[in-house]
Amino acid sequence: MSLAVETAPPAQVLAAIRKPFEVFGGQWVEAPVLQPLNQLLDLAGEAIRARLFVVEGEGSGALALRPDFTIPVAEAHKASGQATGRYLYSGKVFRAALPGTGRAAEVMQIGCELLGPSADPVSDDAAVAAVAYAAAVEGGRSDLSIHFGDVSLFAGFLTALGLPEIAAARLLRAFSAGQPIERELAAQGAAVETQGRLAGLLSGLPEAEAAGVLEELWALAGIQPVGGRGPAEIVHRLASRGEAARGPRVSPAEADLIRRYLAVSAFPRIALDRIEALAREADATLEHLMEGWTKRLKALEAAGAPEAKMTLTAGFVRPFGYYDGLLFEVRSEALGSERAIAGGGRYDALPARLGAAPGAVGCMVRPARAWVGKESGAGV
Repeated sequence: MSLAVETAPPAQVLAAIRKPFEVFGGQWVEAPVLQPLNQLLDLAGEAIRARLFVVEGEGSGALALRPDFTIPVAEAHKASGQATGRYLYSGKVFRAALPGTGRAAEVMQIGCELLGPSADPVSDDAAVAAVAYAAAVEGGRSDLSIHFGDVSLFAGFLTALGLPEIAAARLLRAFSAGQPIERELAAQGAAVETQGRLAGLLSGLPEAEAAGVLEELWALAGIQPVGGRGPAEIVHRLASRGEAARGPRVSPAEADLIRRYLAVSAFPRIALDRIEALAREADATLEHLMEGWTKRLKALEAAGAPEAKMTLTAGFVRPFGYYDGLLFEVRSEALGSERAIAGGGRYDALPARLGAAPGAVGCMVRPARAWVGKESGAGV
């Protein structure tokens, strides 16, 4: 397999970008290039499927070239048996370029991950975001800014609105996966539509029986699924969607507040004031989350990331669906919002899904994008 490779920065620039991570400290780790496909889809979300390079594994199902380091580093942490871990990594990841972008598919990342329970997760958030920004600065660009989002803030806002549990879970799931919230809000406000005939038939049967029917239909049609979902999982998803469609819905007034929340984008303190005002309209409070953000901003400024360089965008998400807290990207005006230089965030639930203790935050930087010598951004 031949992949387009980005142009590496000079050795001295690469060393300078790496230095903030070395100062940050941690255990340098390696990660297998081949990763289980279904695990990637389960943990990172279906949105990443189009970006994966899939290969066939022997005896272990389909595999994919690693699209990032977060999941394999979390796996290595679980295997270590340690309650907490501080890890550094440097190596290549592989993502299929979207049509027309001309981007490299084989790219280098340098990053860090803090895994396990923390006595001060807000300070950890700030420290990780600050090291990402410091590393990006070492590439030589003078037009950098930091863009934040927060999945937990959106979850808290939905809870404060008092939404039905099923409705709130659907909205949060769509948001975390980067799916259009407007589509989900429209579905929440619409009457329950009749499912497709096959989906309707399967969802009316016990799941085990429905999975058997689906397998039989595949056999009759000569369909052989490769590297995808099994019949039991497909049936379970159909049943979940049917149950959600019959559940309580979001009112027009609540939908309006959610739309206005997602439209907020400003310097962090201004954005937080606007979000608090929306919560007050619903006679709700987000006091605990706001206190966390106030502490986070102070820690970021103390670490050298001034608020004048920051934006908090309530509707901002990153393409990997495992994030459940703070999100951030370091961007260059010259490269635009679609080619972030660095990024990361909090993903507390992911280690628990792998069998380790919950709690995690991490980041990565793309040296080829950080390097000011790549002003055109071609191939990155």
